Amino acid sequence: MQVHLRVAKKEDCPRLLDLVHELALYEKAPQEVTVTLQEFENAGFGHQPVWKAFVAEADNFIVGFALYYVRYSTWKGPRLYLEDLIVTESMRGKGIGKQLFERLIQEAQELNFSGMVWQVLDWNAPAINFYNKYNAYIESGWLNASLSKEQLLNY
Repeated sequence: MQVHLRVAKKEDCPRLLDLVHELALYEKAPQEVTVTLQEFENAGFGHQPVWKAFVAEADNFIVGFALYYVRYSTWKGPRLYLEDLIVTESMRGKGIGKQLFERLIQEAQELNFSGMVWQVLDWNAPAINFYNKYNAYIESGWLNASLSKEQLLNY
């Protein structure tokens, strides 16, 4: 099976959202995906795109993707922030995640970023084991904080 990586296009967005929903099910939070297709497309391909993605195709069908955006650290400078690395369940274990992750590393190098950061759930042993193969530093001590769209509107 030949897997081809390429930059995501707007017409990929419906399939990318399918994979986002698959990831949310895996992470036991399907109700948390509230972005619409139009919002997703606009965020990636509108007037001010905020994300970029690489897709992995097998037989012209998207089986995985890695979506990132630029995060600025006042301590470190610009960094690649990996939002999602997803390979559909039936295609896991075939090296596709490795290809996507290493493409992100290459992207961070090409853009001269000061590093690459992401989050991983503490119970997701397969993902932690994957990142450990790259000698990733997985830190503890930080708590995630957020305000929802509704909270912002009600302020």
